[in-house]
Amino acid sequence: MKYTVRLKNSNDFRKLYRRGKTAAHPVIAVYCRGNGRRENRVGVAVSVKLGNAVWRNRVKRRLREVYRLHEDRFLPGQDVIFVGRKRTYDAKFSELESSMLKICGKLGMLRK
Repeated sequence: MKYTVRLKNSNDFRKLYRRGKTAAHPVIAVYCRGNGRRENRVGVAVSVKLGNAVWRNRVKRRLREVYRLHEDRFLPGQDVIFVGRKRTYDAKFSELESSMLKICGKLGMLRK
């Protein structure tokens, strides 16, 4: 991820959940907020309720890869959390891409 830093701090996650803009899709949910920096900070979250560690890690890897492939389309200076849902695991990669880009476009996170 060229222009991206990982979002790891639990306080940052909490702030985004409380004050960030939200959009959801049956496959994925997205929280975003401006961060006043030059780069984006991206986090990926998957609930423990949805499966074992192998399942959750696969979902996280897939979401990070979709973001990595389209990273240059995102406007800089944003904190973003992608939240995996139950359907994320079974979704085709193309479905993940289209739903992520659709939601991020709705939130105004993409370049025109």
